[in-house]
Parts: sequence; C-alpha cells; structure tokens
Amino acid sequence: MSAPQALAKTPEPPYYAVIFTSLRTDGDAGYSAMSERMVELGSNQEGFLGIESARNPDGTGITVSYWRDEAAIRAWKENADHRKAQHGGQQAWYADYTVRIAKVERAYGAR
Repeated sequence: MSAPQALAKTPEPPYYAVIFTSLRTDGDAGYSAMSERMVELGSNQEGFLGIESARNPDGTGITVSYWRDEAAIRAWKENADHRKAQHGGQQAWYADYTVRIAKVERAYGAR
C-alpha cells in the first residue's frame, strides 16, 4: 500500500487476525497494482473487519487483516482473484513470507 492509512477500527473481541509477514523481491513487476486490488477486493469480502500494513525500505513488510471468524478467512483464501495474487507472490513478488492466524481475545488503545 502506498498511502498512509488510519488504524483499523475493529469491533470488540473476539475476532481473528491474519498476519502476513514478507520480504519483497526487487522491482515492482505489477505488485503495486495487485496489492491495491487485493485491498479493494478483500474489503468487500464477507466478514472483513479492517487492514493495517507497513513496509520498510529494505523490503520487509507486515500486513494484518482482521476477520469476523475463521470461515471468512477460509473464504478469502479461496477467492479466485486472491488465489491469482497468491500465485504471483510465490512466483515473483516475495523472496520469503509467513502467514499466521490468531484469535484476538483482548484489544485496547489510546481511544
């Protein structure tokens, strides 16, 4: 994601977080456009609650998407356009990546 964004406004727990940590390859090769498309598409997916993302200049990044339940996460993983993006990531955009799924039991912040 290129533009700064606000922190995700999630509901009271419990809900789920998908934590995607990655190391980008050099160059864009269509990554920016696909990334923006995935945020747009994911945001319209049933059960989507929000997303936060950051990337360092060295290519390491983390994106956390928030979901109502595990069924919503599975549906997103199987979305045909998302599957194409996953394949592109494995083939061209990521030197390494890890996906972690966690249940959020507690959440608090400044507001």
